[in-house]
Amino acid sequence: MALMTSRFADGLAVGSDLVEVAERAVRQALSRLGGEADLICFFICGDDPDDVARAGQRAMRLAPEASVIGCSATGVIGDGQGIELTPAVSAWAARLGEARLTTFALETLNAEDKFVVVGLPERGPDDHVAILLSDPYSFPTDAFVERSKEVLGELPLIGGLANGMHGRGSVRLFADGEVYTEGAIGVLISGPVRVSTVVSQGCRPIGPSMVVTRAEENLLLELAGQPALARLEDIVSDLDEDDRELVASGLQIGVAINEYAERHERGDFLIRGVIGIDPEREAVAIGDIVEVGRTVRFQVRDAATADEDLYDLLDAHREEFGQVDGALLFSCNGRGSAMFGTADHDPVALRDTLGPVGMAGFFAAGEVGPVGGHNHVHGFTASALIFSAATPPGD
Repeated sequence: MALMTSRFADGLAVGSDLVEVAERAVRQALSRLGGEADLICFFICGDDPDDVARAGQRAMRLAPEASVIGCSATGVIGDGQGIELTPAVSAWAARLGEARLTTFALETLNAEDKFVVVGLPERGPDDHVAILLSDPYSFPTDAFVERSKEVLGELPLIGGLANGMHGRGSVRLFADGEVYTEGAIGVLISGPVRVSTVVSQGCRPIGPSMVVTRAEENLLLELAGQPALARLEDIVSDLDEDDRELVASGLQIGVAINEYAERHERGDFLIRGVIGIDPEREAVAIGDIVEVGRTVRFQVRDAATADEDLYDLLDAHREEFGQVDGALLFSCNGRGSAMFGTADHDPVALRDTLGPVGMAGFFAAGEVGPVGGHNHVHGFTASALIFSAATPPGD
C-alpha cells in the first residue's frame, strides 16, 4: 500500500500575554497546514507556571479533533529560529493520513526499592517511534530511557526533558486536554508513515581509544593498564593550547558503540561528561557506569565541532532518505546562544540542509534519542525526529 503524503507546518508567536500568544502560534501553524491536523505539538516559554498552564489549555482547545501534546521550556524553536528566555510559544501541526497516534501519560509508583512506570501504551508491530516529554524533577527519565528496551523493544524514543523558568515545580506538561505537573507524556506514532531520527552529539575525539581495565561504579581507575588520571594527563600534555582550553571548559568521554569496529572515530561513541577527578586514587569520574572491557576515548566539544557534526549528519540523512516533509527539533539549552552566539543555529542548520519544512521544537534540559540502536538521554545534543517523503530515493 502506498504511503499517504504527510503535511507539516509550524507557527511562532512572542509576547507577554501567553494565552493570546499560544492561540496565535497554533492558529498560524493550522493556517499554514491548510486543513485539519492529526497531531499538534506545542512548546511554551513563560515566567509564571499558571500562565503557562492557561496557555497550554487554550492551545489544546484549538484542535479538539487532533492528538495534542506539549510542554513548558526555557526556550522554543519555530519559524526557522530559536527564542530563549523570552515569553513565546511555538507550535507544530501535522496531517499524517492513515498513521495511528496514541497519546500517553506516564507516572511512577514506588515498589520497595524499585520504581514502576505506569501508563505505557500497548505496543504494535507497526509502531515507528514515540515522542517523549518529561519533567526531569519528578520522572526518572535517565533510568526509564536506558531500560526502555526491556518493555518497548527496539522502539526509538525521541524528545526532551521539559523545564520551566523557575526550575523544580514550574514544569508543565500537556496531553489531550490535561495539564500535568509531574511525570512524562508523549505520543506513539504507528502505521503508514516514514520517520527517522538524527542525534548530533557534536564532539571530537582527542587521544587514543583505550580499554577500561579497572573501574568502580562511575570511577575509571585504569585505562589500558595504566592509572586513568595519568592517561588523561598524557593526552592533555600533547594537545595544542586551543584544545587544552576546550578540555578545561568541559571534558567529555565517549563510550564506543560498537566494540568490534576496527577504528573508533567521531560519531562512533555515546558521549558522557567527565565530572571530576580523584587525585588520591588517580581516577577519573564520569557521568555513567562503564564496565571493564569497554572501549572509551576522551572528547572535546566546541561550536565549530558541533556545527560540523550537525551538518554532516543532516547531509547524510538527506542523501539516504531524500525529500523531507517536516521535523521536530529538541536542542539542548546549553547550545543556542551559549554555544553558538545565536539561538538560531540548530533550526537554521535543519532549514539549510532539509529545506523550508514545517519544523518546531524547544530547548531542552536533556535530549532523548537513539544512538547505536539504543535509546539514551543526552546533553548538549540536537535530537531531531524527521518525517520523510512517502517514496524513498531510488524507488
